[in-house]
Amino acid sequence: MAKPKSPPKSNASAEELLKYYREMLLIRRFEEKAGQLYGMGLIGGFCHLYIGQEAVVVGLEAAAKEGDKRITSYRDHGHMLASGMDPNGVMAELTGRRDGYSKGKGGSMHMFSKEKHFYGGHGIVGAQVPLGTGLAFADKYNGNDNVTFTYFGDGAANQGQVYESYNMAQLWNLPVVYVIENNHYAMGTSTKRSTKSPSLWERGAAYGMKGEEVDGMDVLAVKAAGEKAVAACRAGDGPYILEMMTYRYRGHSMSDPAKYRTREEVQKVRETRDPIEHVRELLTTGKLASDEDLKAIDKEIKAIVNDSAEFSKNSPEPDLSELWTDVYV
Repeated sequence: MAKPKSPPKSNASAEELLKYYREMLLIRRFEEKAGQLYGMGLIGGFCHLYIGQEAVVVGLEAAAKEGDKRITSYRDHGHMLASGMDPNGVMAELTGRRDGYSKGKGGSMHMFSKEKHFYGGHGIVGAQVPLGTGLAFADKYNGNDNVTFTYFGDGAANQGQVYESYNMAQLWNLPVVYVIENNHYAMGTSTKRSTKSPSLWERGAAYGMKGEEVDGMDVLAVKAAGEKAVAACRAGDGPYILEMMTYRYRGHSMSDPAKYRTREEVQKVRETRDPIEHVRELLTTGKLASDEDLKAIDKEIKAIVNDSAEFSKNSPEPDLSELWTDVYV
């Protein structure tokens, strides 16, 4: 007879767990709302949702300090919210409005915030990896102890510029944490079919680079690995690779029916590995929060997200003169 499953345990405080729960829930509810607005035609172009992967960015932001930088791909809404960017400005940008972070001209795939040290949102697969390496070079050149988190996916891990960046970063011991968000399907092909060497972080061994595989569905495991990587980089012993084994519940983008996997597979991950439910269980089984407490947080988060949607609907579209601004000549 199988032993009953033991309740999960955590060394994190109630305050920490509630913070991570709130931050992950904000990303989840924001992305759900973005999906609704896309379906209504209020978000145009492409829209890549982060639902299911929330623990990765929330856990790594918990390991960061002021001055650290982050750069990522076009699946970027979660990274923006986790770095402290305003949901109103993010949603207004998604809907192409004047009050968005890129004045309504960047949309879902191209956002930026110098104040929050968020350097995009990049539409070309893998393009952010050498740029993130350059950000880390600037920090080393300036002699500070800041670290750059350079996020990319399992699909981008096969791009050549990734390995050029690895070589340069290791050659100069740059303070960069390369974060591979391995959601197993890239743009729609399983890593089992596309990648002969399934352990992506181990590719850094060719350059003598340190790294490890991490359960990207467990925010506390992510935070612990992030602290280890960041400590190495701040001590001048970078770079570092973290391969986050995560999972997206939606397709590659809103227009992807995701027929390359079964509904049963997605449902099994939702039921057994969901990052938000994991923290919820830690809070409730540890008697650190009640169901009523968590319902109140959910209500608060839904109000923030609904307000961001209304803000974006009421924000005007950019003036035509904006076509000529922010352009290199």
